[in-house]
Amino acid sequence: MKNLLNRLINHESISSEEAKQALVNISNGMYNHSQIASFLTVYMMRNITLEELRGFRDALLELCIAIDLKEFNAIDLCGTGGDGKDTFNISTLASFVTAGAGVNVAKHGNYGVSSACGSSNVMEYLGIKFSNDEDFLKRSIDKAGICVLHAPLFHPAMKNVAPIRRELGVKTFFNMLGPMVNPSFPKNQMVGVFNLELLRLYGYLYQNTDKNYSIVHALDGYDEISLTGKAKVISNQSERMFAPEDLGVSQINEDAIFGGDSIEEAAKIFMDVIQGKGTEAQNNVVCANAGLAIATTKQIDHKQGFELAKESLLSGKGLKALQTLIELSK
Repeated sequence: MKNLLNRLINHESISSEEAKQALVNISNGMYNHSQIASFLTVYMMRNITLEELRGFRDALLELCIAIDLKEFNAIDLCGTGGDGKDTFNISTLASFVTAGAGVNVAKHGNYGVSSACGSSNVMEYLGIKFSNDEDFLKRSIDKAGICVLHAPLFHPAMKNVAPIRRELGVKTFFNMLGPMVNPSFPKNQMVGVFNLELLRLYGYLYQNTDKNYSIVHALDGYDEISLTGKAKVISNQSERMFAPEDLGVSQINEDAIFGGDSIEEAAKIFMDVIQGKGTEAQNNVVCANAGLAIATTKQIDHKQGFELAKESLLSGKGLKALQTLIELSK
């Protein structure tokens, strides 16, 4: 590690194989806390290269507890987090709305590191059980249209990193990796990233897979479609600029999608929206993201996906997916 750190501190980059080996060594407990913290810190000071990101991704996918959900043709809706925007749990809500629209979801998530309330925080608070039991996950997706893959249960390799990430409390390159290391290897993905550089890297990595994907970055900094302005969307079909008027909705202010300062507040907003009591801005932003997920899986246009998402949310189908999953968790 000392040699690796010296090279990184001298602004050298490392190869895919070296990056992969570094994570494997971390998972095997070969480095101490200070070395791991230093390693993470380097990547806060400079951009990660395509080769490094590929190596880190490959290590985590190789080390994970894989789960076979191929028969469900599911999609994962997952943002990198780390945008510092403290929105409510948009992609988690969009996941239930997507499931309500009849598109299966394998939701990869974790506790918040750089935000007040991550996707796992809110789902746990609402009574959803986290499990890596394949039968339970298949039953969940079969009955509710959605299952939750809580990252720590599938990435035991990361147990040496988790406490350090918590103590640092800022985004690290693990934020960049989260969406890419879903242990069910889903065929469909909608991914939000926190900057344009990462959008470009994700675009390169995903174009070498056989996935249906949409990768999103809102130009004002969100890791999802925020409707606060334009967003760039890269998919396996095209690269385009998205604007709220493409869906026939108005641009909104940032404060309309703020997520509160605690898990309790986040859960209240979550339940208001899924029960159809959200504001128009909240509903539209959830359906814009769910709509893109539906469109990505069904290979239809975003506007059609948006209409299906609205129907799912407003008819209570998204709520039913949530209630079914909570019931299965008992």
